[in-house]
Amino acid sequence: MAKMRVGVYPGTFDPITNGHMDIILRAARLVDRLVIGVAKNAGKGPIFSTEERVEIVREEIASQDHGLLERVEVRAFDNLLMHFAMSVNAAIIIRGLRAVSDFEYEFQMAGMNARLNPKIETVFLMATDRYQFISSRFVKEIGMLGGEVSHFVSPAVATRLQQRFGAPGAERG
Repeated sequence: MAKMRVGVYPGTFDPITNGHMDIILRAARLVDRLVIGVAKNAGKGPIFSTEERVEIVREEIASQDHGLLERVEVRAFDNLLMHFAMSVNAAIIIRGLRAVSDFEYEFQMAGMNARLNPKIETVFLMATDRYQFISSRFVKEIGMLGGEVSHFVSPAVATRLQQRFGAPGAERG
């Protein structure tokens, strides 16, 4: 019997965007099991707690009507990505690339991870052209300033952002 190929798609997912979901759907076709690793990453100052982000990612996956997603699992982690990947028996780390600016950072990270464990490969998926410009950081900034985020996230995530930041146009302190 062939060994199950497990992939890890790590990120902060604060919030999960349409671009993230595109990578998740595409990555799920490449592996037998896909583990979405939600990084605690307090240094990035997330607007949602780790538990909320795990819940939101699970809800987004459940809202998709794809048989592929039966093989997707969502877990929080707060250790080295390579340690997390080894703990779930991953053979592949999946990373999304939006633009050339992402490449340098991701290239360095892939090199470091290969030094930590050369048995785990990093696979890059290019963002679909309609999602190349989306980043969680910009979505949060737009949401904080009362802008419309529904083009970048699902309706459920847009609602959560509105609840977090208050109604559009509301006074922000």
